[in-house]
Amino acid sequence: MRARLQKTLSHPHVFNNDMILKKADILEVEARLLEAIKKSDIKVLDQLLHDDLLFIAPNGHVITKEKDLDSHRSGEMRVDELISDIEEIKIIHEIAIAVVVYKTRGTMLGNPINGTFRYIRFWKQSGDALMVIGGSCSQV
Repeated sequence: MRARLQKTLSHPHVFNNDMILKKADILEVEARLLEAIKKSDIKVLDQLLHDDLLFIAPNGHVITKEKDLDSHRSGEMRVDELISDIEEIKIIHEIAIAVVVYKTRGTMLGNPINGTFRYIRFWKQSGDALMVIGGSCSQV
């Protein structure tokens, strides 16, 4: 146990049975998330969003996983254009923080969405999958 703790402390990216979280992993799941949002792919969104997700929308509302999935299921969320630019990824122990800028066009609850938004997302290993556990978004 002491050797494992020492190894974990000496290598900040080691977690969960010596698995290593890498920026390439985050780039991959961010790309999967982007495609799932564009297509309102509930199955993939369900795999990528943690059950206890908390996300702060630009209007200040707290969005849960179920609220997010419901908006895609019902058609309240429609994405016509979504172009991403990943600005930064930081890995801190078993958590990854991604800052992403989206150029977005679509509708939400019948209201047009058209602009540039900066997102911060927190990714964490959950079992054998990386999942979004929290985040926030604001228009820039």
